[in-house]
Amino acid sequence: MKKKTSTLAYALLGTGMLFNLGSIAHAEQAYPANKTINIVVGYPAGGSVDLNGRLLAEAFEQKLGSSVVVENLGGAGGAIGAQKVVNQKADGHSLLVGSVNEIIIAGLINPNVKYDGVTDLRPIGFIGSQPMLLAASKATGVTSADDYLKMVKAGKSQDANFGSSGVGTALHLAGEMINTTTGGKVQHVPYKGVAPLLTDMVGGQLQFGMFVLSSGLPQVAADKIVPIGVTSTTRAPTAPEIPALSENPGFKGVDINIWFGLFAPKDTPEPVIKKLQATLADVLKDPAFQEKYKRTGGVVMAEQPDLATFLPAEREKFKKMVDTAGIGVK
Repeated sequence: MKKKTSTLAYALLGTGMLFNLGSIAHAEQAYPANKTINIVVGYPAGGSVDLNGRLLAEAFEQKLGSSVVVENLGGAGGAIGAQKVVNQKADGHSLLVGSVNEIIIAGLINPNVKYDGVTDLRPIGFIGSQPMLLAASKATGVTSADDYLKMVKAGKSQDANFGSSGVGTALHLAGEMINTTTGGKVQHVPYKGVAPLLTDMVGGQLQFGMFVLSSGLPQVAADKIVPIGVTSTTRAPTAPEIPALSENPGFKGVDINIWFGLFAPKDTPEPVIKKLQATLADVLKDPAFQEKYKRTGGVVMAEQPDLATFLPAEREKFKKMVDTAGIGVK
């Protein structure tokens, strides 16, 4: 009798294992099961993160055959949108296209941020990156990195201001990195967007501005601002005429980019994560997508970094910048 019971138990166990394996396979195959995928962007429409979200949504819709919509939920430097995704059901139908600001920096500077961007969100992969642009108002007469350094050496930098999209953003930290590297004392002025910052630069009330390259290039093309250099170690493919700041020895060590990634709630099932990762990989290898992305000023991250080590390393890097700028959570 024991032997029969044992045989039956093993049979049931085997059936259960097969059922579980079949369920996992079905989940991976079925996702997204013709259900709408909601991509949250923690910023208003029109910015660099929104642009990444919309390009990705269009490509995912084609690849997955399901509707993919972008939800703009601005506020707190992207943190409100990120928090919403952290709290959503982990089924792959609520995703976040985020940047270094809300994934890494927000938790370092804002005590009201209750999520951990490294552990409360599951990285699916990175979409691309782009440098920032240091630009000058025409009223300054500064037209190059050499001119900027002459201003610093003459002791005039403390009389100048640089604008960014807000306290603690990567743009703000890039400006502080430039101060540290050059010995400058240019004061930071936070703005609520590119439009008012640009108005003050054109009017001569603001001497310098930090822009995401995709936001700055149209203003350069319109001859409204003067490009000084980009913050990457090499020139941007979309604007090879603009030098990298680090080409000048006085800016040696300036190396900071904004990256954009796709994230899911941390408990999203592994089969769904794998399906999303495979889809993202297909999208990033698509020449048409690469061309569209290049026109934004960015570079597609077709080669993915080690997801287990990249984000913790980024947090350490930006923590040092935040501490140097004196804006970290006390």
